[in-house]
Amino acid sequence: MRVLIVEDETRIADFIADILRSEGFIPEVANDGEAGWFLGSTETYIAAILDIGLPKLDGLSVLRNWRAEGLDMPVILLTAKSSWNERVDGIDAGADDYLGKPFHMEELVARLRALIRRATSQKTTVLEAAGLKVDMRQMRVFIDGRPLKVTPLEYRLLVHLLLHRGAVVSQEALVEHIYYRDQEPESNAIEVLVGRLRRKMGVDLIETRRGFGYVIADAPA
Repeated sequence: MRVLIVEDETRIADFIADILRSEGFIPEVANDGEAGWFLGSTETYIAAILDIGLPKLDGLSVLRNWRAEGLDMPVILLTAKSSWNERVDGIDAGADDYLGKPFHMEELVARLRALIRRATSQKTTVLEAAGLKVDMRQMRVFIDGRPLKVTPLEYRLLVHLLLHRGAVVSQEALVEHIYYRDQEPESNAIEVLVGRLRRKMGVDLIETRRGFGYVIADAPA
């Protein structure tokens, strides 16, 4: 689950990235508006955290450009100001949420999860399918009520498939969302990862659609 952080204050950007990494996300950082605009336009992210006061290109302009290009990823705006008219400008530009500095990191993470849930039509932080349950807040996985020990990579794959439950997700999309950009997985890496998860779960909840990808069926839990 890649999240783009566009923040020119390196200390803040690195802190947000460290927290998101510990929460199971894959953070990527841009330190100015032009770099953030480019990354958001050329890479795939599940959401973006965007500061308004950026060098080279301000955050509102970045956001307007993304929306004009048809990008609909959820965006949280960050700002050191608290004026109501700036919040209105941000919402009109296409922001999904707004958070003033300073903020509590727990609130930022909670708002990020809420945006992702809304974007993927999920109601809670607990994702379920048949006997599988993933608690995104506690980052724990259960199968038929028993805890299941998974690696961070396996966790990200399960979360991505559950967030898109009922839809076939291609191997290419899974690679984009669960691996860091500097990683170069083998061509059969997703197939191996899915096979490992199937053995751990003891049930075949992840269906293979030959030539298309993988899906966790949208059946009642």
